[in-house]
This record gives sequence, structure tokens and C-alpha cells, in this order.
Amino acid sequence: MKSHVRTLQIAFTYIGTIVGAGFATGQEILRFFTRYGHWAVLTILLSTALFIWLGTKMMIIGQRIGADSYEDFNRHLFGERVGKSISLFTMIILIGVNSIMLAGAGAIFQEHLGMPYQAGLLLTILGSYLLLKRGISGILQINSLVVPLMLTLSLIIIFNTLNVPGADRFLFLPTDHSPFSAWMSPLLYTAFNLGMAQAVLVPLARHTNDERALRRGGILGGVGIGFMLLAAHFAMSSQMPGILQFEIPMGSIAVRLGPVVQGIYLMLIFMEIFSTFVADIYGVGTQLEQRLPIAPALVTPILMLICYVFSQFGFSSLLSIFYPIFGAVSLVWVVMLLRAPMSPPPQKGDPPATNVKGITIVAVKPVIRITRK
Repeated sequence: MKSHVRTLQIAFTYIGTIVGAGFATGQEILRFFTRYGHWAVLTILLSTALFIWLGTKMMIIGQRIGADSYEDFNRHLFGERVGKSISLFTMIILIGVNSIMLAGAGAIFQEHLGMPYQAGLLLTILGSYLLLKRGISGILQINSLVVPLMLTLSLIIIFNTLNVPGADRFLFLPTDHSPFSAWMSPLLYTAFNLGMAQAVLVPLARHTNDERALRRGGILGGVGIGFMLLAAHFAMSSQMPGILQFEIPMGSIAVRLGPVVQGIYLMLIFMEIFSTFVADIYGVGTQLEQRLPIAPALVTPILMLICYVFSQFGFSSLLSIFYPIFGAVSLVWVVMLLRAPMSPPPQKGDPPATNVKGITIVAVKPVIRITRK
């Protein structure tokens, strides 16, 4: 029973880490899938398969090498010197993504709640700071609450869209984009999101002793991500091309479900943004604590201040500029993950691997051989 609970926690955290501001609001899905028309369903299936395969592989490797942070993991993939550089660039990307998360929170408050943009930013920062005091357990708990609600709401959106004129457009939607662009898009999308998710999934794997729970959680999480992608694409396709004008496209879909459901959905979008922001700040903070000679208590406030400054540029502008660039760079990281061999699993009775300054140490029991003359 404990293993099954851990499996669900891992799956929900995986989904919650991927389903951030761009995903939950619909902006990511519009830009990477829906605008490619009839290609979108096939490219979503490809992306789902990659999430299942590579997300699970990343967690298992992270557990077997005893990686405390994504920097340890990148050192394993690229070597000491290149791994440090990749981790530094990943940190910059994560700070940019967290700024987008904050901007998304501000957009929800401004566009749908009629409240000041700054109120969304400051509430997200304050709540995240309080939750981060609980460490990885706080991240598991918030995702175990929010993700099942998001999955349930995805089902409601699917059933509601079935009655909308043009519900079958997701299969035949025309597009002006080339097939090459359509098939590159899911690769960029998956590479970018996995590159970001390592900040959370690697430490999570390190704190999980049951490899079977990691494997099952990775598979279940990848399937859940694919399901939510399909549900959002199905709903937004019926509203194309008018839906492209909205900062929060899925919020406009929720309007059709009535004020109560719309309010719940907007709250869940905010909670998904919030949970991803918390997880990414945790991952970057873990790396910075290894790099910077400052008190760990100062790392989180400094990170949040930087994100607050960048979030002033707005949500959709940050998303359209940074996400494709980050996705292209993350392709290199995914290629290395594809090529990385799986470390042998520890034998029963062997102590777990530990990581000291990027060096993985695996304790091995001595073998005594007795020969009879």
C-alpha cells in the first residue's frame, strides 16, 4: 500500500511539474500543438511517449547514481566541466521560467478576477516561501491535491466540448505550417519540459528508495500529461482561430461551463502555476546552495526577487520569446539522456549510493572467497 501511495505521489508531482503556467493556461498547447491543425493529435502522442520513456529513465538514473541535485545529474551525463556549464545554463532557464510562472499568476488576477497584476505576483511569492519551508514533502502534498482535480476537470471539459459545434475539428483543422515544423514542435516541447523537470524529479528520485514506484510513477505521470494535452487541444480546436487572442485561452473555454466551474478552473490554473513555481524554486535553490557561499535561508528570497523583476515584462511576451529558445537548447540535453547508459541497479543489502561534490560513491560489500586445498 505504501508503494502504491508513493507511485501516485511521484506521478502527480511529475504531472504538476510539467503542467505549469503555459500548459494550464493553454498557451503552450496552442503554440506547440493546436496551431499545427490535423498534425496535433499525432504529435501529442509522440510527446506522450517521450514523457513516459525519458522521464522514467531520468528518475531511475538519478536514484541509482545518488544525485542530490540536477547539477549532479548533468555531471553524470556530460562530465565534470561540461556538466557544470549545462547546469548553470539550466539555472538561468529555470529563473526565466519561474518569471513566466509569476507573470501567469498576475495575468489570471488581472484578466479574470479584476484584481491588480501585482497582487497575483506577491501572493504567489508569499505562499511559495511558506510552502518551501517544508521541503520536498510540501511539493508532494500540493501536487497530490491539485493534479487529481485538474485531471477531473479535463474530463468535464471533454464531455462539455462534445456538444459544441465543430467538436470534430481537432482531427481536420487546417494549418499553414509545414510538416517539418509540426513534427519538430513536440520534440522541442518535450525537451524543454524535461530539461526543466529535472530540477524536481532528480531530488525526488534521490528521496525514493523504491525503484518500482519510480518506474510506475514515471509511466503513470507521462500518460496523465498526454491525456491533459489531448483534452486541452480537443477543447481549443473547436474555438480556433478566435481563441488565439486570449492570454488565458483555457480560461475562455471555462466560461462556457458556468460561473462556478469557471471559478474553480481559474483557481486550479493558479494552483498549477503556484505548484510549478514552488518546485522550480526548490530545484534551483538546491543547486545554488551547492555553489554559493551564502546562508541557505537567503537563497530562496533572492531567487524570488529576481523572478519578480523579470515577471514585469508580461506573460505571453515572455512565453513566446523564451520557450522556443529554451526548447532548442534542451534538445542537446535530451540527446545526452537518450545516449546515457542505465547504471546497474543496486543489489539487495547494498547501501544506497551517495554523492559528494559531484562524485558518486557506491558502497560495495566485500567478497570473501574460501578455497579448499
